[in-house]
Amino acid sequence: MTPAAAHPPGTLGIVAGGGELPLRVARAAIAAGRPVFAAVIEGWADPAPWRDLPHVHIRIGATGRILAAFHERDVRQLVLAGAAKRPSLMHMAQGVDAAGLRLLAKLGRAMFLGDDGFLRGVARVLAEEGFEVVAPQAVLAELLPPAGLLTEGVPGPDAAARVDIARGIAVCRALGGVDVGQAVVVQQGLVLGVEAIEGTDALLARCGALRREGPGGVLVKLAKPGQDRRLDLPGIGPATAAGAAAAGLRGIVIEAGGALLLDRPATLASAAAAGIFLLAIRPDAFNPDEEISP
Repeated sequence: MTPAAAHPPGTLGIVAGGGELPLRVARAAIAAGRPVFAAVIEGWADPAPWRDLPHVHIRIGATGRILAAFHERDVRQLVLAGAAKRPSLMHMAQGVDAAGLRLLAKLGRAMFLGDDGFLRGVARVLAEEGFEVVAPQAVLAELLPPAGLLTEGVPGPDAAARVDIARGIAVCRALGGVDVGQAVVVQQGLVLGVEAIEGTDALLARCGALRREGPGGVLVKLAKPGQDRRLDLPGIGPATAAGAAAAGLRGIVIEAGGALLLDRPATLASAAAAGIFLLAIRPDAFNPDEEISP
């Protein structure tokens, strides 16, 4: 007997926040022959770059219209991608349509959790509405860097920087364990700042004024322990490299296979021009006593 053919995946739906990531996901899917349709969220994303792509520019509270638009276009899989400002509970409860109020009620306790818990709740509710949430990296596998020193022509971390990296790993794990943030800046063993709701760019801007004399610190940015890796993986891009340079850092550390490296050529070029190493590690295997060579 001939096995049944797999169901086609249908149109890929994208809930688009700000930045290049949602656009890159859309273009990669189209290049692979898959149609896309995006809900470009007002206040999060600029609709101008989407003008030649199928989309609707819509406020986040118009939940019923968003879901109906996806269903009308045979969307079964959704990618949640791009920068988004999480609204307050009061804002979430105001200005939403009937479908939005129904989904907020389904979210329940998830509305009071950190970002990972909240997004897990969103994915669960979307599954109940007939959608499978998939990761951006399922469409753009090249976003996930392999382990190793990624910048060329820049020395890797010396012994002192490796100690800072180990400290950063420990702090990131502690933060992530309570679903707070994904990034920390460490210099000479001192924690200059940790990421909360403000985001990495603001963290770097704040830490620039706190740096100590001597060799610069490192930014360590890792996925939270047990994080749902379809949702809100840590990411860095050219702005991260520029922010790290402005803050006087000498290195950026991310998780191999567990972080999104956006606009890789521009990010690596920006880091290398500033003399900043960009290192992808496996946190559980990192040994500060081992030298890291290109």
